[in-house]
Amino acid sequence: MKKILLSLLLISCLMPLTAQEIAISSPDGNMLVNIKLNNGSLSYAIHFKEKVLLEESPLGLITNIGDLSRELTLLETNETTIRHAYHEPKIKKSRVEYLANEVTCTFETPQKEKISIIFRVSNNDIAFKYSLAQNGETARCIVLKELSGFNFPTFTTTFLTPQATPMTGWMRTKPSYEEEYVPDEPVGTPSRYGIGYTFPALFHVGDNGWVLISETGVDSRYCGSKLSEGTADGLYTIAYPEEGENNGIGSANPAIPLPGETPWRTITVGDNLKPIVETTIATDLVEPLYEPSREYSFGRSTWSWLLWQDGSINYKDQKTFIDLSSEMGYELVLIDNWWDSRIGRDKIEELTRYADSKNLGIALWYNSNGYWNDAPQGPTNRMNRSVARKKEMAWLQSIGVKGIKVDFFGGDKQETMELYEDILSDANDYGLTVIFHGCTLPRGWERMFPNFAGSEAVLASENLIFTQHANDQEAYNATLHPFIRNSVASMDFGPVLLNKRHNRNNDGGSVRKTTETFQLATAVLFQSPIQNFSITPNNLTEQPSFLIDFMKEVPTLWDETVFFDGYPGKYVVLARRHGEQWYVAAVNAGKEVKEVKAMLPMLSGKNVSVYSDKENRTPQYKQLKMNKTGEISLFIQPEGGVIITNCEDCR
Repeated sequence: MKKILLSLLLISCLMPLTAQEIAISSPDGNMLVNIKLNNGSLSYAIHFKEKVLLEESPLGLITNIGDLSRELTLLETNETTIRHAYHEPKIKKSRVEYLANEVTCTFETPQKEKISIIFRVSNNDIAFKYSLAQNGETARCIVLKELSGFNFPTFTTTFLTPQATPMTGWMRTKPSYEEEYVPDEPVGTPSRYGIGYTFPALFHVGDNGWVLISETGVDSRYCGSKLSEGTADGLYTIAYPEEGENNGIGSANPAIPLPGETPWRTITVGDNLKPIVETTIATDLVEPLYEPSREYSFGRSTWSWLLWQDGSINYKDQKTFIDLSSEMGYELVLIDNWWDSRIGRDKIEELTRYADSKNLGIALWYNSNGYWNDAPQGPTNRMNRSVARKKEMAWLQSIGVKGIKVDFFGGDKQETMELYEDILSDANDYGLTVIFHGCTLPRGWERMFPNFAGSEAVLASENLIFTQHANDQEAYNATLHPFIRNSVASMDFGPVLLNKRHNRNNDGGSVRKTTETFQLATAVLFQSPIQNFSITPNNLTEQPSFLIDFMKEVPTLWDETVFFDGYPGKYVVLARRHGEQWYVAAVNAGKEVKEVKAMLPMLSGKNVSVYSDKENRTPQYKQLKMNKTGEISLFIQPEGGVIITNCEDCR
């Protein structure tokens, strides 16, 4: 095989070093991935700017038809350049140009079984997957184990959230990706439940840089995976779902046809956190699975259930929230659980017509459940099987419902992934957008499914109602999400709680510890194409008008996202652009005032609106003109926030 030398421009894609070692570099030459075949076993390592981010890490699969991890010989290596552009309005950056170098290495076992490993390397992202060939008549395969690992230097610290034990939690609905993160733990620290960690997973490799691990391209053809428990010397490997998930129904191991492929394993790296926050790797590697049945619209919604809870699921209160959405200029209203029994289908039709008269759409909540947990909320047994689901969706379409929110999945098995796909595909046939709750992490779904509108998969705003602990930790958690959970997929958190007390009358229940400006900042900080905001009718009269005016104008779709500064669990400063409008959001999780000198070149010389907190933690608003450099000092109050937007009509 011809040797390709690294050019002075550092744009080479493949350098065979020996017959058993291959190196692939990023287009800018800063990253180098070494793939090694040693004594029949495969491994890889990653260097970024000549610093080690992953030490020699294992590769390979063990299947029911053969061990594809040892006694391998290299058959061939093919290299190419991948270049494409795409438009996806539902992610953090609407227009993406992707450039990567790709190498496909094909290996053979002594039994003539073939396995190929495809690596793609862009400037800050690495992805790899396996491709299996058919050998003779065998056309089916169960993957028993994936050896793919991530071997970190021992000085690495982790920002991980544990996988929950199956059939635990409220009404046996876990795992639902709603566990707490632990920051800056040494590698190899045991997880809370002893069964590994959910994706995505963030690692701080000391002065060498940062690494984010996840996966993408998962649908009905595979299970969702996780990270194993780590070893004391820093090795984490791919692990499959637990047997007990979803009441033990279905297999924990994925089955694929032959020839067939696994999903992509993704690795985002940088010597700072900017590439982590701004990555689009989850959607760069996938394609739409079907055409949209209509032009879907997304936007802002009100939602009675969070603060008014189950008691609000009645005709009168839902009409009140339709009026609230109309007053705010929003696009949607979400009616949550129990509507089938507490409002009734006839009255839902009336509410849909009333909302339509105000140019609003209605979304309805559903329980995914058939037989895998004890969650009692209705409607049940509508989304779990094809015949009932299509009948229900036909009714939804006939009365003008725009979307559904489906809850309580509790598993990552291949059968559960098939249910997600079936709900999305059927919903597209009837023109419905879909949000998932009590669910798994989306893995490239914004691009794969045109009507997908977001997933929870986070310790979301409902926990602020349930426990004071969640309020005490709110600022800390909020400064984690842009670096971890929300970095790889849209996140339906349900942000912006302006009540000081978390109940209907703003006079009892848990106490909000963050400022109003902090709450507004989460409308920008948390990215999701549909935002179910947690504002309530009393906020319109109890809060300053400039806060409400901001909430009337803030968009949910973004053309660009730029990270400026921050550290997971401490503070974050980022900006998002909608058209020509920039929104800079900064929040501080600390107990002291945080001063950040921010360079905002997109706002240089422009008139801006600034939302911040006074020393007494009350909100304030002012207008000013940015200097020619765009430099500004932000003073972020404890558990407070700052927002800066450009404004043409500033005085």
